[in-house]
Amino acid sequence: MQKSKTVDLTSGGVWLTLFKYTLPLFGCAMVQQLYSMVDLLVVGNFSAGGALSVDAVGNATNVINILLAFAIGANGGCSVIVAKHFGEKSNLKVRETVNTSALSFSVMCAVIMTLGLALAPQFLTALSVHGSYYNDCLMYLYIYTGSLPFIFLYNVGCGICSALGDSQTPFIFLVISSLLNVALDFLFVCAFHWDVAGAAWATFISQVISGILTAVVVARKLSAIRPESKPRLFNVEIFKDLTATSIPIILQQSFVSVGNFFVMRRINELGEDATTGFTTAFKLVTISNTGVINMTNGLANFASQNKAAQNYGRIRQGYLAVLTFGLVVSAVFLTLFIALPEPFTRLFVDKTKLTPAALEYSKQFLVIVSAFLPAVTIKIVSDGVVRGCGGNIGFAVSTFTDLILRVALVYILTSAGWGFAGVCWAWAIGWSVSMCLAVAFYIRIKCLRGVKLFPRAARKG
Repeated sequence: MQKSKTVDLTSGGVWLTLFKYTLPLFGCAMVQQLYSMVDLLVVGNFSAGGALSVDAVGNATNVINILLAFAIGANGGCSVIVAKHFGEKSNLKVRETVNTSALSFSVMCAVIMTLGLALAPQFLTALSVHGSYYNDCLMYLYIYTGSLPFIFLYNVGCGICSALGDSQTPFIFLVISSLLNVALDFLFVCAFHWDVAGAAWATFISQVISGILTAVVVARKLSAIRPESKPRLFNVEIFKDLTATSIPIILQQSFVSVGNFFVMRRINELGEDATTGFTTAFKLVTISNTGVINMTNGLANFASQNKAAQNYGRIRQGYLAVLTFGLVVSAVFLTLFIALPEPFTRLFVDKTKLTPAALEYSKQFLVIVSAFLPAVTIKIVSDGVVRGCGGNIGFAVSTFTDLILRVALVYILTSAGWGFAGVCWAWAIGWSVSMCLAVAFYIRIKCLRGVKLFPRAARKG
């Protein structure tokens, strides 16, 4: 196992330092998406249910994302606070942040897992899940919810590692577990014919391995950080900071997931073809921006460390670097999805099991929504700097505006006769408006006002 390391993000060339730090985070997100993508691909092409199996996994994922919002919030909150104290060179506060995070997020995980298992049938009923794939959907949801402790363990551990400047080790372990997930998917679904349940168990086992490996790395890193005095197991002030930082992220993720939940309910009401088309296309669009979202978690840590060190010029340069990369990525996906919507859709469902109507719905969503990928990229990157500089309110406002607009417009436009096209344009409008808000909040960051992009000397204060 490689030697534990930490990285100071407040010195060195901005572009090189930031990309060495955030590119593994980008890769980490893309590999994580491989979990659910391979589940869809395998069940869609090799299970007996075909398109109905895709609908089962897609609907279960909408519920799972609500539960995962808390794990993502734990990651982001812990990461920013650890990065802050690491930038201040306070080993004691770093250790106390880790201790406080471990206790508080363990309790949160236990509560969320209990609620998820107890309310799973009610979630699916609220989603208007069709009887033809209800049982498969419920089974997938139960199995996945059982893996939540390891998902929390991975997310908090990954947040600690990235805050200390090591984004490579969790990525390596995630690649290992993802390759195992792919192998187990084919084994359980194709060889054992467990169908949707097989895909769920493959993911469960992979999550367990990635969580345990990340925990081992975190333990090694903590042993190398020697505090000035004995750290407390629970620090009330740090808990307040964690809460203040995590809650906006949790609310953002959960509100988005709840919004998508109601969107999915409306799409289910449009019929099974609409469900299949949306599930496949939405997964592809999610893959296209998830990597950039994870990079901006790293950008938030970068901004947090440099704000603590009063290196404000580096924050602006970091924003430009990640924004440039994100726009290039969005342009690549935009081109691929608009040029080849049908081949990408057929990746997920065997052509003999995919109806012409479902194919058209997927192509329509890909073509319309992909055109606005640059807009959501600008929003995501701007949010990252705002969050890293302590602007949680601005981050929440831009995100909730996007969510509320999308949910409201889905119901308004589909009811007004737009049909499935109304779903597509709801996404486009929501992303565009929230982009404008996110940029406005970035411009208003106090510590960056009047700071030159490339100062002649390091700026202090």
